[in-house]
Amino acid sequence: MTDKQKLENMDTPVDLPDRTKAPANAQKPRKEKAPKAPKPPKGPTPPKAKKPAAIAFNEDPDSMFKTGFLADVYNERPIGSEYVKKVVTRFPPEPNGYLHIGHSKAIAINFGFARFYGGDCYLRFDDTNPKSEEEKYFIAIEDIVRWLGFSPVKVTYSSDNFDRLYELAEDLIRRDGAYVCHCNKAEIQAQRGGGEGEGKPRFACAHRTRPIEESLTEFRAMRDGKYAAGEAALRMKQDLKDGNPQMWDLFAYRVIDDKERHHFRTGDKWRIYPTYDFTHCLCDSFEGVTHSLCTTEFEQSRVSYEWLCDKLEVYRPMQREYGRLNVTGTILSKRDIMKLIDGGHVGGYDDPRLYTLVGLRRRGVPPGAILSFVNELGVTKAKTNIQVHRFEQSVRRYLETTVPRLMVVMEPLKVIIDDLPEDYLEMVELPYSKDPAFGVHKVPFTRTVYIERTDFREVDSADYFRLAPGKTVGLMKVPYPITAMSFEKDPETGLVTCVHAKYEKPEEGSAPKKPKTFIHWVALSPEHSSPIKAEVRVINRLFNSEDPKSHPDGFLADINSNSMEIYRDAMIDIGFPEVKSRAPWPAKEGEKLSNPEKHETEEYDISGAGGVGADGSIVHPETVRFQGMRVAYFALDSDSTEDKVILNRIVALKDDAGK
Repeated sequence: MTDKQKLENMDTPVDLPDRTKAPANAQKPRKEKAPKAPKPPKGPTPPKAKKPAAIAFNEDPDSMFKTGFLADVYNERPIGSEYVKKVVTRFPPEPNGYLHIGHSKAIAINFGFARFYGGDCYLRFDDTNPKSEEEKYFIAIEDIVRWLGFSPVKVTYSSDNFDRLYELAEDLIRRDGAYVCHCNKAEIQAQRGGGEGEGKPRFACAHRTRPIEESLTEFRAMRDGKYAAGEAALRMKQDLKDGNPQMWDLFAYRVIDDKERHHFRTGDKWRIYPTYDFTHCLCDSFEGVTHSLCTTEFEQSRVSYEWLCDKLEVYRPMQREYGRLNVTGTILSKRDIMKLIDGGHVGGYDDPRLYTLVGLRRRGVPPGAILSFVNELGVTKAKTNIQVHRFEQSVRRYLETTVPRLMVVMEPLKVIIDDLPEDYLEMVELPYSKDPAFGVHKVPFTRTVYIERTDFREVDSADYFRLAPGKTVGLMKVPYPITAMSFEKDPETGLVTCVHAKYEKPEEGSAPKKPKTFIHWVALSPEHSSPIKAEVRVINRLFNSEDPKSHPDGFLADINSNSMEIYRDAMIDIGFPEVKSRAPWPAKEGEKLSNPEKHETEEYDISGAGGVGADGSIVHPETVRFQGMRVAYFALDSDSTEDKVILNRIVALKDDAGK
């Protein structure tokens, strides 16, 4: 290897293992012809069936709504039934972090369900915990929802309803459905049969029977700042005999300390804040949600959800639960990702090795590939645990027919074709894809070309079909093959620095040599600005095992020291500028900035991006995607500038599951 580098933001050296090896034969084997069918009896000739159009990944992107769990959910409360004039759903994230791959399922289900049935979906921020919420999360979440291709009918906030929620809390007290409690955490655990009293019968709090007017007075005292955090809370008067813990007098309101109570939207107006259990069902009710879709960890909460709506005599949406999506072999929790960032193991939440959605976006994974992946998995009540390599397999299949192809040489090795003139130039036509609609581009073929270092061996063997002394290979789309004649080595490193070859153009009347394989290449031609220099970052798995958390020394001890490999001297063919100018790829993704008037964000320096789209909006850099033939799929990284091309490997061309 010519350039083993240390990754700047890792504390361990990064070797460059041979991950650029391509199959021995780059040509696909010919398919055997099927035997001819017997001739049909004479009669009218039936019309020929049309060849089905190529599909990126899933033939029917709405299949998860047509049958199965979600179809059954709709049929429980279809359009035309009581309360349902139009399907209304919501995606209600808490703005306390960046979304990850698991959230993509919730987004796809809630927005997709509404779209499929011609309805509306709200993006509602559950901003009831000022201690952990920041403006950047509100912005990032909405940006990701729109990046995935969804437009909320309206962006709303639970805090929009704080006044109304407070009024309903007082109403609940008047209905003898809530009381102010002054018990501490240990006392409440004991009341619920937990803590030191585990296994003991549950019993009511001493404050549960206090007069309604007294609870109202105490609740207003909470509101007016007469109690510190932990000294008083409003609890719902539910059913302690119920076996469901979600009916054990849940908190409805709690006091937040002065230093933590400042809210991004409401400022310092409130000293008390409603809980999720009090807020969620009521905001669903206010917005006329018909189908409240959430993951199965909220299944027990359905009882308290319905109890509160009924107790207050407000419209009750229908809650149903599906199994969440989890990807193994990585870390998704905000707290653990922060440890990775603080330890310098990753560069931030958008590090392309992470499975945050901003990280996957930067890596170059198209939103359509994520949605196709979710759709392929389907929706049931069972939790879905998927290995990383299966996700990458889906992305690979999606990209195969949706992005153009270029030649990329990761570790260049110079080849001089000695029998060609110094000024030899031939323009070779390369298709961007098997699909003619992608078009073609021309690249120069000259006396000096660069091939992958791994496509040459000093010593030949019978089972090796690429370049070696005396061996003949084809250069993709070049009319005739080349044969290696000799090579030069660096006396200090022992590495091959140059291969001398012969161009196997046959004499007139002779048959050309037929190589057993073809390899990719780029030519040296300064007048054509060839090759285009690039830095390539090969994104590998961040962790060694499928369950990093199970490592006896903690998940940080399971980090893969080769999670990112940097190839600083890579080369791309000259079709790259056109691919860049025609972004986004796939074109149907339309991944423009959600706000066309906003020309750049903190996360994205658009100076090196794909340029301005047809509608005047700015194209994100990672939408410049392509296949490096025989190597991998790549995307332009946001660290790129006008003078420096930096690529991320999205996925390899074949499965790396065993690595």
